[in-house]
Amino acid sequence: MTDVRPRYELVGLDCPDPLVLADFYSRLTGLEVEPLGDIKPEDVEWIELDNGHHPTIAFQKVPNYVAPTWPTGAIPQQLHLDFLVPDLDAGEEHALSVGATKHEYQPGTTFRVYLDPVGHPFCLVLSND
Repeated sequence: MTDVRPRYELVGLDCPDPLVLADFYSRLTGLEVEPLGDIKPEDVEWIELDNGHHPTIAFQKVPNYVAPTWPTGAIPQQLHLDFLVPDLDAGEEHALSVGATKHEYQPGTTFRVYLDPVGHPFCLVLSND
């Protein structure tokens, strides 16, 4: 019998400029941005990180994008991404160096909350390895 359950493929983030946000996450994770092929940079509406056919992150252009106002405010967070790191301080240094902003609200001790360049929250989580 064929397995008809959906298979997780990617998470797509809304943003005003897919190439800019893809570049940020590429520098954060080390994953390459998929090639543009014949598409002009100004015409990119959707682009993904190349993760070797594993679940990945995609970036979708939304002309009237408004950043979430987590943890409170009129525009709630719809999702956030978690990235495992072996050392929170070293992970933070790297995240900040590629353009992340550390959020003023830090609700835990085994993870830290940051904002990507367009305001999406994401966490660096201390790995158990």
